[in-house]
Amino acid sequence: MKYIFTCEKSVRIKNFMTQTNQILIVDDNPHMSSLLSDILDFFDYKTMGAKDGEEALKILTEGPFSMVITDLRMPRMGGMDLLRSIKDKFPHLPVVVITGFGTDSSKSDAFAAQADGFLAKPFKVEEIKELLKKHLGYKE
Repeated sequence: MKYIFTCEKSVRIKNFMTQTNQILIVDDNPHMSSLLSDILDFFDYKTMGAKDGEEALKILTEGPFSMVITDLRMPRMGGMDLLRSIKDKFPHLPVVVITGFGTDSSKSDAFAAQADGFLAKPFKVEEIKELLKKHLGYKE
């Protein structure tokens, strides 16, 4: 059984592939957003992008998403604040934090804030695939 998360509540669905397999990418770098979108497209996931945490929170209220992948450092609202807000409003929505400034403390801070995954840039396509398998049941 899979779940899709909306603003109102978690919705259980039996046939996840007939529903939206949409992932929200939150990154102020358009090149990184485009790269992630291309990788996720390869695995048959649709994507939508946001430039910062404030925009991401607005987008999350507009439709179901299967996962959020967010950069850590962004203007207006950074990834840690976004992660906390998402886990407060959508506690079961998987959130993966990515950063080019990966330190042990930023990784432990992300997991303490209930991140479901953490990737340091540059990451490998295989790491994305493993996160999709773990959190969304992706099968080859």
